[in-house]
Amino acid sequence: MKIHTLLVSITAALALPVYAQQSPTPAPDDTTSAGVPNAAAARDALKKKEGDTDQTTLLKQTLTAVDKQYSLIKRDKLQVTYDLSYTYIGQEKINANFSSGTLTLFNLENDSSHTITNTLSADYGLLDNLTGSLSVPVVSKYSENPSYNGVSNSLGDVGLGARWQPMEVERDHPSMTLVGTMHLPTGRSPFKVDATKGLATGAGVTSFTAGMNVNQIVDPVALFGSVNLTASVPAKHLSQVLNGQTLNKVAPGAGFGFGMGFAYALSYNISTSFSVQEMISAGSKLTFADGTTYKTKTQTSGVLNLGLGYRVSPKTTVNMTVGIGLTVDSPNLTIDMTIPLEF
Repeated sequence: MKIHTLLVSITAALALPVYAQQSPTPAPDDTTSAGVPNAAAARDALKKKEGDTDQTTLLKQTLTAVDKQYSLIKRDKLQVTYDLSYTYIGQEKINANFSSGTLTLFNLENDSSHTITNTLSADYGLLDNLTGSLSVPVVSKYSENPSYNGVSNSLGDVGLGARWQPMEVERDHPSMTLVGTMHLPTGRSPFKVDATKGLATGAGVTSFTAGMNVNQIVDPVALFGSVNLTASVPAKHLSQVLNGQTLNKVAPGAGFGFGMGFAYALSYNISTSFSVQEMISAGSKLTFADGTTYKTKTQTSGVLNLGLGYRVSPKTTVNMTVGIGLTVDSPNLTIDMTIPLEF
């Protein structure tokens, strides 16, 4: 009987965390008559404490940072996020003139632009399953090309959006979120700026995007995917001079986008994510003052995203994402950092 008691005591002691084994004066209720902590005290010491996180919580935070559309907040709660992104676009153009039937001009032109965007976003819980959002970007853009070399700083296009979960989230079942976003042309329009004096910081048109996001957590992995459609209001009453002609109207084509990926929790503090996104945009129709029209070609933009999330506190996870362009219509490189702000 003494041997059995001794074995139980040794087992309980080995099950304790290091800090518990080193405690010189355990509480009387948590010890045996021999002064050794019992098995019940060991189990209590190993239980999850208030404020501790788990992989599921970390994955939800990572999903939010990946696309900012995969999780909702509770009613009457406010969440503010700061996002810092950098985008580089570089291309080499061949400038040739065959108007006379023979080659009279030939040179290589290197165009490059660096864009830094600071975005402050606020999400507010209208209902437990409905979240409204507002995003305000400030854009700094540097360009180096034959037309203009310099920096332009301006407000970007302000975004208003809503996210709605039509069904309750159930464990081990996919979660669906419907998303709607409107971007206002508050940035410097590319159809009004003088290309020799400054750079555009906005799209120049009001656009509407509607989509659906689906995700499912299979601990320690979260799978996610999305589809969306974008339509824009034509920009009218323009007077921009392009190649000797005056541009009066621009009607952007519709866009279709989709993406998929996964996030993986390496530990309770670190997670990684991998995703691919593609956007196919129909050509825009340009109308000039003399009545002539011109339609641009369809553009396809594909980006490969690699992300890392680091949990610096129980309520704060910093996420870094690097995007690599996969098509000629994509940015060459994007770097994004998202930090939730607590007040």
